[in-house]
Amino acid sequence: MGGKSKTNLHLDRYRVPPLGRGFRLRDIDPGSKHGLPDRAQVEDETAAAIARIDDLQDILHAQREHALLCVLQGMDCSGKDSTIKHVFGPIQPLGLVATNFKQPTPRELTQDYLWRIHAAVPPKGTIGIFNRSHYEDVLIARVHKLARASVIEQRYDQINAFERHLAENGVTIVKFFLHISKAEQKQRLQERLDNPKKHWKFAVDDLKERKLWHKYMAAYEMAVTRCSTPWAPWHVIPANHHWYRDALVAGILLRALEGLKLAYPKLAVPKSSVRID
Repeated sequence: MGGKSKTNLHLDRYRVPPLGRGFRLRDIDPGSKHGLPDRAQVEDETAAAIARIDDLQDILHAQREHALLCVLQGMDCSGKDSTIKHVFGPIQPLGLVATNFKQPTPRELTQDYLWRIHAAVPPKGTIGIFNRSHYEDVLIARVHKLARASVIEQRYDQINAFERHLAENGVTIVKFFLHISKAEQKQRLQERLDNPKKHWKFAVDDLKERKLWHKYMAAYEMAVTRCSTPWAPWHVIPANHHWYRDALVAGILLRALEGLKLAYPKLAVPKSSVRID
C-alpha cells in the first residue's frame, strides 16, 4: 500500500484530475476489481496498511502540526458507514473523530451552509471523517432544487476556496465518492428489508431518492469535476465490492499520511538535565 503494496492497485487510477479534465463518471465501473489478483492477499495487505495508518495517526496526534480530513460521499447503501467501520475501526480512537451530517437544524439554517462544516473540521493532530458533508449543498440541493441554480453555481467556487483555506492552514483533504451501481443498491436495500438486524437502516424515503438516480449521478459528476483540485482531490471509488473499496481507501489515506513526513516531537529539554526522583 502507499506505493509499497505487492498488488497492483494503481491508486491514481480513480483520482479525478483537476477540475475534471477529461473525466466522465460513466467511465468508472462500480464493480471494478482492477489490479487485484487475489482477494485474500488484498485483505491481508489492507490490514497491514490500516495498521500503518494507526502508527502514523499516533505520530500525527503527538506532533499536532497537521490534520487529515477524509470526506465520504455516496448514494444510499454505498458503504459510507461500512468504510468507517472497516478502515477506521481498528485505529485507536484518540485523535480520531467522525461527524455524520444530517439535515440541517433550524439553527444551522440561519447560517451560511459552510458554517456547520467549518465547526467540524478536525484540529491539528486529528484525523476527521465526514460522513456526508458540505457537498450535500450541491448534490441534494441541486437534485431537489432547494436553492436557485445561480446560488448552487456559486457554491462550487466557494467550496474550492474553503478547502484551499483549510489546506493552507495544515489540513490535508482527501475526498471519496463511493460509487455503486443501481443494481447493487437494489440488492443492498433488499438486504436491509429482509434482515431484521438491518431494519433500522431502511427508510422508505430511500426508495423515493432511488427514482432520482440519474439526476444524482449528474449532480455527482458535476461536483467531483468542478471541485477536484490539487489541494483537495476527489477519488471515485468502485464500491460494489467492499474489500476492493477498503483497499483503495486505505491505500490512499496511507499515502496521504506518509506524504506529511510525520515525526515524534523531540524532548523539550536535554535528557541529561532531567532527574526523576
